[in-house]
Amino acid sequence: MYRGLVTMTKKAFPSSSSSSSSSSVQELYDLCKKTFTPSGTSPASPQAIQKLCSLLDTIRPADIGLKEEDQGDDRGHGLFGLPRFNRVGRWAQPITYLDVHECDSFTMCIFCFPTSSVIPLHDHPGMTVLSKVLYGSLHVKAYDWVEPEKMQRSMGPNGSPVRLAKLTVDKVLTAPCGTSVLYPNRGATGKGDELNDGNEEDYAWLAQIGTPDDLYMRSGEYQGPVIKV
Repeated sequence: MYRGLVTMTKKAFPSSSSSSSSSSVQELYDLCKKTFTPSGTSPASPQAIQKLCSLLDTIRPADIGLKEEDQGDDRGHGLFGLPRFNRVGRWAQPITYLDVHECDSFTMCIFCFPTSSVIPLHDHPGMTVLSKVLYGSLHVKAYDWVEPEKMQRSMGPNGSPVRLAKLTVDKVLTAPCGTSVLYPNRGATGKGDELNDGNEEDYAWLAQIGTPDDLYMRSGEYQGPVIKV
């Protein structure tokens, strides 16, 4: 099934209830509803995804009820107000997840990243993922599976199989910047055991593992404009 995931990131936490116009977030919801269908028969068209990207490019923190921060403030934890030089306290803050809307066809959500926080490498099977950085900088690293799928070995933890992947994104996104898109199926090419695309350091053998025990995300309350479904 093809689903849509629209994520927005900011180094902050939600402000008090927003009184701003709901036009932007409502328009985003309406376009997602039109773009991603529950049937899941096929992925969204490139034209439809481009329309979503263009709309996401216009979204600001205030449009979804997030507090604007001092651009020179590197603390990265919004309303916590921790001392500027409390580096340990700053890095120790957990990632906060805000659920804006979720249905069978798509999910709209916000991730609030404190400074130096990390989400481990993970996948989104069958999903088109649109991401918008609202504030600060985010280092993004992404891989595509090398096809055919037989490009794998038994050399992971406890002899588990690993699969060959090619590095496709390794960069820092700094707001304001354009919306990023990850598609459901976009693999690098490979023929047999011979790799003809990219340098050797662009490839890695990846093994599927469970969720790390030390990964902790807490749920926050979305306080932006109410969406009419």
